[in-house]
Formats: sequence, C-alpha cells, structure tokens
Amino acid sequence: MCFVHICYEAIRNGLLTPMTKKNIPRPTESELEILQVLWQHGPSTVRLVNDELSKRRDVGYTTTLKLLQLMHEKGIVTRDDSSRTHVYRPALREQETQGQLIDRLLEAAFGGSALKLVQQALGNRRTTREELDQIRDLLDNIDPHATPSATDTPDELA
Repeated sequence: MCFVHICYEAIRNGLLTPMTKKNIPRPTESELEILQVLWQHGPSTVRLVNDELSKRRDVGYTTTLKLLQLMHEKGIVTRDDSSRTHVYRPALREQETQGQLIDRLLEAAFGGSALKLVQQALGNRRTTREELDQIRDLLDNIDPHATPSATDTPDELA
C-alpha cells in the first residue's frame, strides 16, 4: 500500500485530518519571530535561533527552547533529534503563513477591504520611492485583464 493511499484511508477513518487553511496552526507573535529566523537561516539549532532573537530583544535560551518544543507539539516546526543537538525546521511555508495572517487581518480589522489595508500600511510608515515603484509594478502586473473603473479615461486604457 502506498503512502498516499495510507494517508487517504487514515483521513477517511478520522485518524488523520488533512491540513486545510482552517486547521493550519496559527502562530503567536513569539512563534512568528522564531519562524522568521528559520525561514531566513534554514534548519537551525536552539542556540542559533536564540542568538538571532537576542539581536532584537533580550530572550533566554530556555525560553527559546520551550517555545520551539511547543511549536513542535503544535506542528509549526519539525525537529530532527537524531543527534545531541536538535535541529528545527519550519513546517509552515512562509508565503502560506503570511497569506493566512493577511487574510485574518484583512477580515478582522478592515472588513475585507484590501484598499483600506493598503492605505493604512502606506500611511503609517515612511515608504521609499523604490518601494512605491515596486508597488506600482506589482499593481500593473496583478491583473492586466481587470475591468476598468468608471474613472479611467480612454487614454489610460490604451
């Protein structure tokens, strides 16, 4: 029996739940800090994670260890404990996690309005000319087949 078939049977019999958007673990703020380190540095020991976190704020080694252990229990990270020093890896993809957090924020704080979210994000911090140019390029490339708004002039549509 292949692995996929075993997983399918386990899901069908209620022994395993598929990882859907709704049951992906929601990392806390501290867990997100750790995930940022793991996404940036790849598989890491507790010492490396703690050293990176300590560059931003005062955090104890045992606190970092306990958080990583809890994250492992939640399924947020995986742990290779085949050697004396455990190595942790993110179990969540960076882009998917960011998307989930943005979706949650968008609904909870902005009533689903992407416009309000962008206005708030750009209004609350200094945005460089380079960032604005990248945002313009992104917007130009998002959906070239989008329906023009009523305020677009024929010259802008050409």
